[in-house]
Amino acid sequence: MRIALVGSGRMSQAIQALARVRGIDVVTVVEGRENRAGEALTPARLGQAEVVLEFTRPAVAVDNLTRLAQLGARAVTGTTGWEDRLAEVTAAVNAGGGALLHAANFSVGVQLFLRGAERLAAEFRGRPGFEGYIVEAHHRHKLDAPSGTAARLKAAALKGDPEREFPITSIRAGAIAGVHSLTFDTPGESIRFEHTAHSRECFAAGALAAAEWLRGRSGVFRFDEMLFGAER
Repeated sequence: MRIALVGSGRMSQAIQALARVRGIDVVTVVEGRENRAGEALTPARLGQAEVVLEFTRPAVAVDNLTRLAQLGARAVTGTTGWEDRLAEVTAAVNAGGGALLHAANFSVGVQLFLRGAERLAAEFRGRPGFEGYIVEAHHRHKLDAPSGTAARLKAAALKGDPEREFPITSIRAGAIAGVHSLTFDTPGESIRFEHTAHSRECFAAGALAAAEWLRGRSGVFRFDEMLFGAER
């Protein structure tokens, strides 16, 4: 498989490292400083790549994804904080005939965790003595808070128990790769359901699996659809 990377941050570096181990060809890495409004995303730069992986910042993601859509590219993005413009990007992808797979988190474990959180919350439905809340922690460089995964976790919990609010507390400190927990608490006991990422390798592995899956497809997809089908 041949891939291109848009963005040169921590996730891009983790993907490059894992790609080398797996014998995947990284044909180019487009850095932010050369890519104002997606101007560096050209057929000449990206033409050899079968899939483009975009991991940048919320402020530039839509420009990048729209430009890739206009090129008819197949793109995987893990950038969060732009989802309020998903309909706009989807229209561009469909018009260009390419494909997009997006996710707030490319850890397979997180996707299983989200499904488990929904089921756990459903067990607590109708038990008002337990207070439900979410805590998420990431490294100090992460810009969005709450994280996209925390928002997905809240949505999953609300699907299981729509009678609660599930407030989110965000922590930005140190070099934390990512911790998300759903807690049900009373004065006498607590139940905590938690996922901890030990490194970015799990996210890189998921992103590369998504790129492999996206080859030959057209349309817009989520990572959980790839893993579990479109029933959700």
